[in-house]
Amino acid sequence: MTSHPRIVLMGSPDFAVPTLDALAARYPLVGVVTQPNRPAGRGRTLVPPAVKLAAQTLGLPLIQPEKLRAPEAMAQLRAWKPDLIVVAAFGQILRPAVLELPRYGCINVHASLLPRGRGAAPIQAAILAGDAETGITIMKMDQGVDTGPLLSQRAIPISPEDTAGTLFERLAQLGADLLIETLPDYFSGKIQPQAQDDSQATYAPMLKKEDGLLDFTRPAEELARRVRAFNPWPGVWITWHDAPLKIQRAHIIAIKTESGKHLIYQGMPAVGAADGLLVFDEVQPAGKKSMPGKAFLAGARNWER
Repeated sequence: MTSHPRIVLMGSPDFAVPTLDALAARYPLVGVVTQPNRPAGRGRTLVPPAVKLAAQTLGLPLIQPEKLRAPEAMAQLRAWKPDLIVVAAFGQILRPAVLELPRYGCINVHASLLPRGRGAAPIQAAILAGDAETGITIMKMDQGVDTGPLLSQRAIPISPEDTAGTLFERLAQLGADLLIETLPDYFSGKIQPQAQDDSQATYAPMLKKEDGLLDFTRPAEELARRVRAFNPWPGVWITWHDAPLKIQRAHIIAIKTESGKHLIYQGMPAVGAADGLLVFDEVQPAGKKSMPGKAFLAGARNWER
């Protein structure tokens, strides 16, 4: 092994920033690959990925290919001569030409305890499933989707109050810490990759905005988990006066009523689910800021129906 392996990081959202910072502090980080700037917000202004901003702050070389297989992107990757590529929520599939480029291969910082939670939205999937814990897996990548052999794992509990947002922050830091602990033994050959048990695999597909619409024919506990799992994105909502009413926080009460029926429970808006009530602690009406459920009811006409 060389004493200072050359590393390229591929990542895009906030999740990858602690990993970028940790690598830059300890290894020659010779290049960063992130997604192109994307339109966001009402004005559809082009917004750079969080990793781009962090890389620029550190003065690191950066490319933003629309497709990693583009000739100019591959030429730059080869010019950087990486010994290892580290991937953390990059958002593009790595083809064999990339996987085989570095002598230590490509490793992924994945936000689940693989083989559970393969795919694009493992943090949300863990909350949706009602899992008691989740964690980070450091994995050597192959051509499949999160199917490569495992290098290391670390679990953390999921609290009843955790949202995807709070879990995201904890896992982002845990991923950086576990990667830095794992790399020396990986480079020295002390760690031997362990094959995943495919029979235990579950899948966490990419989320869409429409996934946030609540279906009150479902059990109340499932809906409450959805509120937590989809906070902050894509968010959950119901239709109220022909506009979306976002549900930011909610809890369940074991009172059986008609599915979809609007009620007031202890001064707060609630809707009947398949087996109980979903009570809205905090909501956000269209075009307004988030507010407590009681404050919303003060200005909402004809909630009960």
